[in-house]
Amino acid sequence: MNIHEYQAKQIFASYNIPIQDGITIEDANDAREAAEKIGGDFWVLKAQIHAGGRGKGGGVKFAKSIEEVEKYASDILGMTLVTHQTGPAGRLVKKLFIASGVDIKKEYYLGMVLDRTAEMPVMMASTEGGMEIEKVAAETPEKIIKVGIDPLIGFRAFHARKLASGLHLSAEQMKHFGKFAKALYEVYSNNDASLIEINPLVLTGEDTFLALDAKMGFDDNALYRHPDLKNMRDLDEEEPTELEASKYGLSYVKLDGNVGCMVNGAGLAMSTMDIIKLNGGDPANFLDVGGVASTETVAKGFEIILEDPNVKAIFVNIFGGIVRCDRIANGILEATEKIDVKVPLIVRLDGTNSSEAAEILKRANIKNIITATDLADGAQKAVKAAEGIRS
Repeated sequence: MNIHEYQAKQIFASYNIPIQDGITIEDANDAREAAEKIGGDFWVLKAQIHAGGRGKGGGVKFAKSIEEVEKYASDILGMTLVTHQTGPAGRLVKKLFIASGVDIKKEYYLGMVLDRTAEMPVMMASTEGGMEIEKVAAETPEKIIKVGIDPLIGFRAFHARKLASGLHLSAEQMKHFGKFAKALYEVYSNNDASLIEINPLVLTGEDTFLALDAKMGFDDNALYRHPDLKNMRDLDEEEPTELEASKYGLSYVKLDGNVGCMVNGAGLAMSTMDIIKLNGGDPANFLDVGGVASTETVAKGFEIILEDPNVKAIFVNIFGGIVRCDRIANGILEATEKIDVKVPLIVRLDGTNSSEAAEILKRANIKNIITATDLADGAQKAVKAAEGIRS
């Protein structure tokens, strides 16, 4: 689960991490009052959506007067903001964060993420604050300093020294940075976060550090421990089909390809997506129907997949273990009676009673159902079918 910048800053503030004074509004008519309450000589207005690149899309504006605050608030609230992370459809801006201006001396990047290879959280810092960290990692990886933090010992002074040294901080700046970084680690570990990014982290004219931006994501599996965080969820910022799938116990993630995937088991689903790419195709989604692929889950899966107009074929790749393949085959046939599947349906069933399942599908004699003998055969047929080539 992701949250908005203003929500992440509320969490930061509870850990005494310095942030700007700011107010979130949903009505442009409230902009003047918010700016006057914040005070100061200039303000920054930031669209609140779950995507980066807001500034380039026109979602971040600097105002030097109350009149400009009002104008920019009217411009941003209600706009469809398009960035490199939203896709061409963009996101409707419903919330606006108005914050005080800051005297910036230097910009840095500071973040935390779980390193699955090292099996521990990693804190990252860079002198290239304000830039897209992915671009920095690709073009100048030496400018990113990383420290792995063993959860058994937590964040220590030597972690702070390594990061501060890489950022070329003075001794006095290092003291402030160490406190800031330690507090950030506590935010990460205490809230079961999966990602924290501050870009930029700024050094102010007073030689103190301040989180000018804030991005946070959390481990969904741990939200039961954090009802306060769960209440911060903004469903308007999430993919509607993914929300619908979760109601039926389906794990669904929308992608940009044209080959729909319906698979049981996350590992098999990942392998299915990989082999589609290997054969020159593009998966339209990740969909794990779980260990029990019933008629109801298969039908709902078809319905969700077909909500994407880009889908030109569906690859059903299911291993019959807990549920026999013949039952799955009958379930697929029943599901196609409930849902009008107009695109080619490539079916590969393996495991218990797979030969009986193949016979059931063959006897059904449904034109748009194409059976596959194995994973490679199924992927090849699915890619060709999506291209309009009948196998």
